[in-house]
Amino acid sequence: MTSKTETLHMPGLQAGAEHAAAPHTKGVGEESLAPQQTRIMGKWSYLLAWFGGCVSIGTFAMGSSIVGTLNLLQATMAIAIGCFVIGIALALNGAAGYKFGIPFVVQARTAFGFAGTKFPGLVRAVPAIVWYGFQSWVGAGALNAVSASLFGFDNLVFWFVVFQLLQIALSVLGFQGIKWLENIGSGFILVSLTYMFFSVINKYGDVITEKLVNIEGTWGLPFWGATMLFLGIYSTMMLNVSDYSRELERGVKRGPLTTIYAMSILPCTLFMGLIGLMVSGATGVADPIQVFSSAVDNKPLLIATLLFITFAQVTTNVLNNVVPPTYVLMDVFKLSFRSSAIIVGLLAFGTFPWELVKDESAAGLQVFVQTYSAFLGPIFAVLVVDYYIIRRRNLNLTKLYDENGPYRGVNYAGIVASLVGAGVALSFSSVSWYASLIPAGLT
Repeated sequence: MTSKTETLHMPGLQAGAEHAAAPHTKGVGEESLAPQQTRIMGKWSYLLAWFGGCVSIGTFAMGSSIVGTLNLLQATMAIAIGCFVIGIALALNGAAGYKFGIPFVVQARTAFGFAGTKFPGLVRAVPAIVWYGFQSWVGAGALNAVSASLFGFDNLVFWFVVFQLLQIALSVLGFQGIKWLENIGSGFILVSLTYMFFSVINKYGDVITEKLVNIEGTWGLPFWGATMLFLGIYSTMMLNVSDYSRELERGVKRGPLTTIYAMSILPCTLFMGLIGLMVSGATGVADPIQVFSSAVDNKPLLIATLLFITFAQVTTNVLNNVVPPTYVLMDVFKLSFRSSAIIVGLLAFGTFPWELVKDESAAGLQVFVQTYSAFLGPIFAVLVVDYYIIRRRNLNLTKLYDENGPYRGVNYAGIVASLVGAGVALSFSSVSWYASLIPAGLT
């Protein structure tokens, strides 16, 4: 499992190999762990997919959590730096998926072994399912607010169930459905975010100036901790970026690809993070439904804003919180994509998201992001070191899909290195993702 040179062999694998890596075309809802030969996304489509998939209410909560710590300029710089780091990290770790067409669970076999991939798979899947439940509850809250306003029907649990079932139905369409959902929704999302941003400034401008502009803030450790919070939202996607890069058309170089990642994530993160910072700083409220409702006085615009919140949860969930755990279930239990996506959607019901959507939830979500980033960072480092230094960017696909080949079992070196990095990271929780990289990579 430590071979330094492995040549690329496009498989015509032996007949009984699991998840045979033969080229295949892909229809709606048809997903496979085999090397992706049919690339369905061009550069613009890929950029819009990332743009639509990054409207995370968690980003709003991270903005709320730094109220009183950073001023508006420092918060803006923290978000920009975080997004720049994200762009580099996504381009680095997505290279294997882009070049060879393999998903994250297959990419991880070289560093962790066939059986060992359950470790990074579980570490990636758990935050995704928690975010899935959290964002679904937020979206259901927005739907319930619209229902109560228009029809007098107020039943949050009912809308949560309906909304989750709708997302499950959309998620089983696979990447063909994701592509069109994200591409069509991106324009609506950008217009809505721009409108909400300026509505917040118009309504709370004086208070924002007093509480967020005219304060000293800090450029010290809390500032760098804030950059980690905003990149921590996407540290999950840094791990399984190959699940998406394998869908991108060939011929895109690393520089433009890094730009695509950073420029697609930056606008949404900047808008959502600063809206969360400004409104929570002005009102002291962290619940996004209450915040957006208070920022809009016009009833039709309020309804449009609430529907945007609902729609944004769908675009984020189906891309970022459904695909990763679905592929993990496909790998571990040999299930179909459709069955795995349904199970993931049902598991989100058990995350008790109503406990996370409270006025004090921003601080709790901050701890949550710091904690899972402490484990995701070192796994990211292990994957990058394994691919670029040990494998020299050459993989043998036949071996990657042979359960009895050189990657059989568990590679404990990958797991130990990840745990060493996590141990260091947990000792520096405010910058856990950064702190984990060098110890894990060196180990």
